[in-house]
Amino acid sequence: MPLQPMHKIWAILPAAGIGKRMKSDIPKQYLLLEDRPVLEHTIDRLLKNDLISGLVIALQEDDPYWHTVNIDSDKPVLRATGGDERSDSVLNAIELLTQHEKFEESDWVMVHDAVRPCLQQRDIESLVQVVGDNQHGGILALPVRDTIKKQSETDPASNQPPVIDTTVERDMLWHALTPQYFSALSLKSALQQSRDNKQCITDDASAMENAGFSPLLVHGHEDNIKITHPDDLRLAALYLYSQQKIDEQ
Repeated sequence: MPLQPMHKIWAILPAAGIGKRMKSDIPKQYLLLEDRPVLEHTIDRLLKNDLISGLVIALQEDDPYWHTVNIDSDKPVLRATGGDERSDSVLNAIELLTQHEKFEESDWVMVHDAVRPCLQQRDIESLVQVVGDNQHGGILALPVRDTIKKQSETDPASNQPPVIDTTVERDMLWHALTPQYFSALSLKSALQQSRDNKQCITDDASAMENAGFSPLLVHGHEDNIKITHPDDLRLAALYLYSQQKIDEQ
């Protein structure tokens, strides 16, 4: 039986970053992956899902690459102005969305990293199904499997490698992924509150946590990688190829 959420769902894509760690001349979301910009793959994954009504993308105001992205969908795609931080871009996107004629106060948003192009449709559906109408919302995540080490404080001026301070207990630790899925108005309020209180916001869930919510952890898949370093492009290409072969079976 197909999922039938009680509210509309809009995708939010913060895509105003420049990706310094990629050491590329262009932002990483516009690097080519299987002859298409990374961002194009990501948008396509979201808009092809029947649960998603439309998309808001936050871009730099003078973004010179956006025109290279082909959007193969009739769903609304709105362009917001990106902010100084990722959280500012998400907030700008939600504020623009709330002005859209098809937006309703009961609508939810699914915030996804622009450089996670391998998101599987079943992960979107699992997130929506598990969270349901739980007002705490939820995020895709993966349990930490590796041993985690905390380093000792070191003098940045020294050329010595860091040393281990302690081993961190991993049993309760998860890697936060995206999408992250919340009531649009709840997330908007949480982001505004965190910004006003100058609280640390590392992702959308942390803003909700600051506001007193306890988002659900929904188990995702390992191939939902974030392209951060050059080697990630090659790995993403392998994942896309593998996913395509599975779809063809």
